[in-house]
Amino acid sequence: MHTGVNNHGQSIHAMNSGRTVKGRPALGSWLTYGLGTENQNLPAYMVLRDPVNIPVEGVLNWSPGFLPSLYQGTVVRAREPRILNLNPPAELQGKPQENFLDFLGQLNAGSQKTGELDLEARIASFELAARMQTAAADVMDISGESDATKKMYGIDDPATKDFGTRCLIARRLVERGVRFIQVFTKNQYWDHHGNITNALPASCKKIDRPIAGLIKDLKGRGLLDSTVVHWGGEMGRLPVVQNEKSPGRDHNTYGFSMWLAGGGFKGGHIHGATDEWGHRAVSDIVNHYDYHATLLHLFGLNHEQLTYKRAAQEQSLIDGQKARVVKELLA
Repeated sequence: MHTGVNNHGQSIHAMNSGRTVKGRPALGSWLTYGLGTENQNLPAYMVLRDPVNIPVEGVLNWSPGFLPSLYQGTVVRAREPRILNLNPPAELQGKPQENFLDFLGQLNAGSQKTGELDLEARIASFELAARMQTAAADVMDISGESDATKKMYGIDDPATKDFGTRCLIARRLVERGVRFIQVFTKNQYWDHHGNITNALPASCKKIDRPIAGLIKDLKGRGLLDSTVVHWGGEMGRLPVVQNEKSPGRDHNTYGFSMWLAGGGFKGGHIHGATDEWGHRAVSDIVNHYDYHATLLHLFGLNHEQLTYKRAAQEQSLIDGQKARVVKELLA
């Protein structure tokens, strides 16, 4: 992989939304805009955030940008309540809630005008929230999972419990037809400018076992062939350690790696190479435009045809940039 920007904010925008500027729709928003939802009782796009903090640029990572807000990611927190503002107050549960929603629907039907996208999204959000009250609680409850499954995800180990729980919930969301799921680690998780000797092994330990468990579990349940799994960051790090007092590594845009598994990808395939120092990509170089075009292709979408008219212009994830589907990655 190669990217053209060397700071966190712009790089994470490029990886999540196709461009380095703010205000663009995230990949998950484009996907749900293009494909819709498979489960009417859960959001099509869900975000599992880290309990410590949110990633660089915060909510912009799952923002719908200029797409209707219906396509934004729904955040799942690491603690209860996992989804905010989902449960109604005690006096508005059961039959009173049904009556309220019926009356609200009548008001909306009588007042709504075509083309009011913000209002339409708000109505859809309220309706979905009502349906989610049962479905969301069920999917977040992992108590029914076997001890063997929990152990596979590392939930028995304090070092891997948080990330493993989110990976297990991600699998449960996949089972229920959620289109796009992002599992985040904390702010600048891989940014080891210092103390890399201790910090890097700890970072790797937190994710290795849960990710392996997720892949194994998806495969064992027959879900991997229809699921695309992507792991990666916004850019690379230098192949050399700097700073004697507190050793660390600086940013590297010239060459870095991501891995992909599941639906449509060749297993065991390595694409591209860096120089002998591991610094620059020197063959089969892929930028984020190619990467996004390839993902959309596997989702059944054409990166040139998935567009949305904004300010009299057809906008897309690739947004007029030259991009190709990296067919060498495909089975």
